[in-house]
Amino acid sequence: MTAIPRTASTWRPRPLAGLRAIARGRTDEPAWVRAAFVGVIALAALLYVWDLAISAYANTYYSAAALAAGQSWSAFFFGSFDAANFITVDKPPAAIWLMGLSVRLFGLSSWSVLLPEALAGVATVGILFAAVRRSFGPVAAVIAGLVMALTPAAVLIFRYNNPDALLTLLLVAGAWALLRAIEHGRLRWVALAATLVGFAFLTKYLQAYLVLPGFALVYLVAANTTLRRRLVGLVVAALTVLVASGWWVAIVALIPAASRPFIGGSTTGSVLDLIFGYDGLGRIFGAAAGGSGNSTPFGGTAGILRLFNDAWFGEIAWFLPPALAALGLGLWLRRRAGRTDRALAGYILWGSWLVSTGLVFSFMSGTVHSYYAVALAPAIAALVGAGVVELWRLRSRHWLGGAALAAGFVGIAVFGWHLLSRTPDFAPGIGPAAVALALVAAVALLLGSVPRLRASAGRLAGAAVALGLCAALLAPAAYAVTTMQTAYNSGDPHPGPGATSSGFGGGAGPGGFGADGTRPTFAGTPPTGSPPNVASGTAPSGTPPLGLSGSRSGGPGMGNAAADSALVTYLAANQGSATWIVAATSAGEAGPIELATGLPVMAMGGFTGSDPTPRLDQLKAFVASGQLRFVLAGGGNGGGGGSDATASARTAWVTSACTLVDYGGSGTSTLYDCAGAS
Repeated sequence: MTAIPRTASTWRPRPLAGLRAIARGRTDEPAWVRAAFVGVIALAALLYVWDLAISAYANTYYSAAALAAGQSWSAFFFGSFDAANFITVDKPPAAIWLMGLSVRLFGLSSWSVLLPEALAGVATVGILFAAVRRSFGPVAAVIAGLVMALTPAAVLIFRYNNPDALLTLLLVAGAWALLRAIEHGRLRWVALAATLVGFAFLTKYLQAYLVLPGFALVYLVAANTTLRRRLVGLVVAALTVLVASGWWVAIVALIPAASRPFIGGSTTGSVLDLIFGYDGLGRIFGAAAGGSGNSTPFGGTAGILRLFNDAWFGEIAWFLPPALAALGLGLWLRRRAGRTDRALAGYILWGSWLVSTGLVFSFMSGTVHSYYAVALAPAIAALVGAGVVELWRLRSRHWLGGAALAAGFVGIAVFGWHLLSRTPDFAPGIGPAAVALALVAAVALLLGSVPRLRASAGRLAGAAVALGLCAALLAPAAYAVTTMQTAYNSGDPHPGPGATSSGFGGGAGPGGFGADGTRPTFAGTPPTGSPPNVASGTAPSGTPPLGLSGSRSGGPGMGNAAADSALVTYLAANQGSATWIVAATSAGEAGPIELATGLPVMAMGGFTGSDPTPRLDQLKAFVASGQLRFVLAGGGNGGGGGSDATASARTAWVTSACTLVDYGGSGTSTLYDCAGAS
């Protein structure tokens, strides 16, 4: 038989065909599924994109790195904080690559920095919809999409420029590819899933690997192929993960330290030191395990209930109990299912994701931010969707299914009311309204579950489920909408109306944003347009705000610094031939200046100012070569300026050998001119 040739009109590249299939849906599904998919995507787009520029440059630590990546391909590759490649950010560069490409395409602005995160969020919701549909069906997919879109941690992170947005997208995409691999038993899907996890590693290092035990287990148990081929698939996956995770690490490790930037967050300038120190074991066991940085957890005391404390509850707690209940119910109902049962595979996948990641977040004693909870949202959303569908099916066989579903809606609403009570001045009527709606839905469900009334009350029961879902989503939706209307500008943001605001390294405390959820005002102008042009020696009008009044800030951090306009103007006018316009005490102080001028700023000590670079001899060499002239000493927004021997030695030399400069500003930092100092 002669094969029919592929023509331009009949053939599509496989990746494009896969994306089309996600949006189109399966041909055997009713028409409403596509409409529901479009509706969920539209809701996510509204939540994540609307008024996106309200936070201006948000986390200036990563915004400055995005600017550098947009100016220098070398800085792009390394994930450097500045275009002159003095130091990298203390994370791998994949998230910087995404923002850097956007800055290159559209110029520097709040939109170009934050839009990639928002689009990553919309894509996450869409791919989660497709993944859940494969295991649990379209109804569960719609519910999962709604829960994911409205989770406050997701609304926060997908409107912010921390790496967690890309991390979540890559892990969800990896789960979707793994489900394809399980269904077909084909190694190419295994390799794709492993590649996506590898690039998640290049987004946030070891956190990406928290899902790997569950991924391996579900493939070994449920893949639709022989045991031998499953074992081969695991070997292929392991090798692929190592290659996808390690290629950038290997290249950086092989480049001599003198020919690349210092690796921010490390103690030796080594990327391996960062992976297994501050960003690895240091996160789990505290700074004593290696690496630099603050060892006090941001998220409160470690323990099994950490995810429900004042720092975490607004992020993720809303659907955590029903997700765990759904996991238990699903595994019990599928205990006699065949090995390749899709729903069983889904429960193992999302359940292992939730349990492993949740336990690590609960008990890690190093630096842990509550916004990490966004990584739990996909698993919680998938399990909630599956649980509702399981109870609905159980209702058709026994009235207890309807009763359990009714009790579940009421329980979620009551729990949401309890969580809302921690912010009593915020929308006080939401909790009671949610409980009232849930009670109405419960009564209708109970009536519709009575065997003699089930046939005639089928539509009533369906409407009751829809009403129950609305009641369950009401409380987190209120937090989500408030988060969407809030300007965030710190390294440790929290969603909602300001129940908590962890200080830099501190625990929970009173929030810095109004409990009424009112929108903050800017003291300056949100950034728009292209990277600033400082040839005239004056700070451009389109730079980040010189201070945010009323915005949520979680302590000293990347985003709440004020760039002194007089300082910016003076530095831009007097840069001369220097590579760095100024050296600052930390990235917290350097970021606003870099974004305001569009020029490289040396962030001494990196993120907090505590990294051991530059040493005094290096600083003197930079000055002697003319690469650096001005140095800021004291004040600023860094956490480590002058806090260790390296920084103290720098400060002592600068204050004794350099000339104090009166630049006419009112900032807390002191500017020194070190030209000619020895």
